[in-house]
Amino acid sequence: MKKLFIIKAGTTFKNTVSNYGDFEDWVIEKLDNENLEIEIIDVQAKEALPSFEDCAGVIITGSHSMVTDEEPWSVELEKWIPSLVEKDIALLGICYGHQLMAKSLGGVSSYHKNGMEIGTVEIELEEEAKEDRLFNNLPKKFKAHTIHSQTALTLPKNAIRLAYNKHDSNHAFRVGKKAWGVQFHPEYSRNIMNSYIKEVSKAKELPVEKLLKETEETPIANLILKRFGELVEKEVNND
Repeated sequence: MKKLFIIKAGTTFKNTVSNYGDFEDWVIEKLDNENLEIEIIDVQAKEALPSFEDCAGVIITGSHSMVTDEEPWSVELEKWIPSLVEKDIALLGICYGHQLMAKSLGGVSSYHKNGMEIGTVEIELEEEAKEDRLFNNLPKKFKAHTIHSQTALTLPKNAIRLAYNKHDSNHAFRVGKKAWGVQFHPEYSRNIMNSYIKEVSKAKELPVEKLLKETEETPIANLILKRFGELVEKEVNND
């Protein structure tokens, strides 16, 4: 039977892991789908990418690496992404995954001119989101968690922009029928966002008290992952 593969593109802070788990744990929790067979592929640990024939869907996680560093595992993953899209395999890229998708499909990803975006922020949907399988029937504005210094500066030519905010004009996009990139983190909880703020503040000056006061749970953003899991489940059942 085909599986949902989570491509683990890195690991989080040690303190965050010990308290809340890692990227793949958060994704699985927010998928909230016991019907899916899920396999984790740790590409930084040089685990091999799955065959396309085995993929009902693919999620590419966030990472503390930078897309522009073009590490060998990242370059291999970047070369793999276009075939997923061509073969119409359901794909969701989160943060790093979003940026790598944009780059792999002909867009440009690099550092944001206004620096880091961190904390619970407001996301606004484009009109095109009303017809989208993941974003339809959602409020035009909703809260989501973010932490990124790089961004998809230019989307691929055939991409449909789905969401934006004051900081980032490309917070979500779709290519084809089943490939999405989201800059925000639909897998985060408020506790995870708070942990990131505290950890990042050890190396970078942040208005910590203000950021922590403004965090909240983000059920609408979390719903994106659940909907993606339901879409993949349909792919398995229709196979």
